[in-house]
Parts: sequence; structure tokens; C-alpha cells
Amino acid sequence: MLTIGHEVRRPGKYLGDAPVTIPVPEELETTPGIPMNQREVDWYSREYPVETMNITERASRDWANTMRDQHAEMREIRKEHDKLNRNLVMAARLTGELDPTSDANGEDVTEVIKQKARELGFVEVGITAFDIRYVYQSKKDWVRFPHVICLAYEQDFEPTQTIPSIDAEIVHSSTYRTEGAAGLELGNFVRGLGYRAQVHSPNDNTGPYIPMFVAAGLGQLGACGYLLTPHVGSRCRIMMITTDANVTYDAPVDYGIHAFCQVCQVCVNRCPGRALMRDKIWWRGIEKNKLYFKRCRPVMARYLGCGVCMKVCPIQKYGMEATMQHYAATGQVLGKGTHDLEGYNIEGKGYFGPGELPIFEPGFFDMPHGDTSEWAFDQLKDAAKANGGEISDEMIASFRSDVIRGLGQSTDNVDMMYEEEDYI
Repeated sequence: MLTIGHEVRRPGKYLGDAPVTIPVPEELETTPGIPMNQREVDWYSREYPVETMNITERASRDWANTMRDQHAEMREIRKEHDKLNRNLVMAARLTGELDPTSDANGEDVTEVIKQKARELGFVEVGITAFDIRYVYQSKKDWVRFPHVICLAYEQDFEPTQTIPSIDAEIVHSSTYRTEGAAGLELGNFVRGLGYRAQVHSPNDNTGPYIPMFVAAGLGQLGACGYLLTPHVGSRCRIMMITTDANVTYDAPVDYGIHAFCQVCQVCVNRCPGRALMRDKIWWRGIEKNKLYFKRCRPVMARYLGCGVCMKVCPIQKYGMEATMQHYAATGQVLGKGTHDLEGYNIEGKGYFGPGELPIFEPGFFDMPHGDTSEWAFDQLKDAAKANGGEISDEMIASFRSDVIRGLGQSTDNVDMMYEEEDYI
């Protein structure tokens, strides 16, 4: 039995459940929250502000959608989701302008809000300061209020365990919609308490949310790049509501995840695209296991959204309490090396058990990069090199056409759907 350094006590998974106690062995203790250099985070946010990859990687986004749409069922799932989700996104965009529907009584409403969130089905809820360093450039003038309610909605267990699959993609999309509707209802509730509430749709993100969720004590950043929450690990979808309500902030927690993930490494070992880094690096002032995007997106695009890193995480499958209890008792990672945790099927390639990975053909990971205009320029250069340095009229015409198309593309998440011919 390992020596326990501290214990974390959290509310039960569902409203009315008994609280859980998560033991954190001494050897896994690091720091609450995310290891970071605040000066570097400040510098990067000022000099290289974050932006959504829907804009910065528009070329690969469009390419990935084209790849996915070759699978008839995947195309229908995407079409249905975007149709059903549009009204939720548009409703959320209007919430910052809505006035409270009653007068505030001046009391701290933290617990009242948390209780309502749990009643609406959110598995995790915490409150912290909204961090303007994590706002996309394209959204910087949208966020209005100083406090943020961080919310996580559980994705159903059974279909998630079939990742990568059509069933998993269906539950992925439907969870976002269910959560989005619940978030709008919670926003109405906060306005009923006498305060403003701006709902950040989970399908129209205003920035990378995980740092604020960690600050609110709802988990820590895993080696897979997901937020690992106490009850369901990465098997949840997250969203936020910013508010001016009278609330008390939660504090970051050391769940032992930073050290545990370095011991576990299951997601790193099982990633079909070898897109996860084994060792941590410092990135924009934060210490993390950096995702290799160029090896992730091609697999997600071609194989039903992939998600293997979620499926094989022991905290997702067994919960943080059971996983940490097992580690404290045995020094071993629960499920590691077993087919129960590590096995998965890749459509068209078969089953891969512990230690087995698919092999992809040459050129599999080639894909466009940057926005549409940047990719057009790179294509022009490659064509000119192949032509001995000569740039033909046909090359210029093709380049011009692509640049015009790129300049005409919207940077709005909803509008992007409608730029695809015959899509909706």
C-alpha cells in the first residue's frame, strides 16, 4: 500500500449520491491546477493571442469534412447535428444582452447555482474568474462578464466504449445538444436570481476552456489533452456561462493527474496516429503533453472521429476514485495491458489489442495546413518547383481562384456550415 499524501473529497456523481473520496499517493503529488509560468502565459496571450483552429486551420478543416463525408452515415450525422444545433447556438449568442428577470437580494448564490446545474444533469460544476487570456481573437469583444460557471455534461458510457464508431459519434453530437439546451436553461435561472448570464455554447466556443475548468477544481489536464474530471475523466462535454452574479470562487485541486498520466501512458501508447507526446514540454507558458495535430486530424477525419485516447483512459472507464484506489493499493494502473481497457476496432482494418497498432499507407498523414489562402500559396510554390521554377498562367489562375475563395470564407462557426454546397 502506497503512502497517501492527501485525499480529495468531491460531491457524488449524480445529485443525491454520496460524496466520493479520491486518495492521492505521495508519489503522485505535484501541484494544484496546471503547472504554469504566469509571465509566459501573459506574454503569449498578448503577442500571440489564441484563435480557433476553425480559422487558423481552415484548409485542413475543409479537407477533414470532405474525408468524413465520404462515409455516408458520418455525413448524415454531421448534417443532422448542425441542423438541430443551429438554434441552440444562435440563442446562446443573444444571452449576453438579456436583462435579469428579477431583482437580486444581495446574497451569495454560488450553492443555489450549483444545485440547479446538478438538477439539470451536469456532472461537474465549479466557479472561477473568467480568464481573458483564453479568448479567441475573433471572440474578444463578445465576452461581457467577470465570473465563469464551468459545466461538464456526461457522455453516455456504453456508446463511448465502442470508439471509434458511428454510435460514439451520435452520442458525441447529441451530448453537445443536450448540454447546450441545459446551459440555456441555467442561464435563465441565473437571470431569475437577478443577475446577467451569458451562455457560451459548447458548439461555438469562445476559447480553450480547460484552464478555467482546472482553476475551478473540476479536474486536471491529462496526457491526452483532455480535461480529466473526477467521475468520468474525459467522457464529458464542457461549456461555460459567464455572469456578474454574487458568487464565491472554487480553487484548483491536485488530483495527482500530472504524475499519474506519466506513469499510465495508455493513451500515448494506444493512439493510432502516434499523435501524443510521451514527455511533457512547456507550451505557451504551460507544462503539458503536447498533441501532434498533424498526426491526429488525418485519423479523426478518416476513421469515424477516432477518440481512441478517450476510450482507453482508465479514468474515463473506471472513474478517478477507483483508479486511484487501485494505484494506491497496488502501484499499478487499473486495466493497463488488458483488452477490456486497451482494445479497439478500426473500421476496415480490424481489431487492435494491447501492444498492437494499425499501419497506414504512405501519404496517409498528408493534409492541407493553414487557412485557405496560405494553403493556396504553398500549392503554387510546389507546382512551380515541379515545373522547373516556371509559373504558368494555369497556376496563377488556380492560385487566384483559391485565394478569392479563401478571402470570401466566413470566420463564423455557423456560417461555415452553409458555405458547403448542397450541405443543408
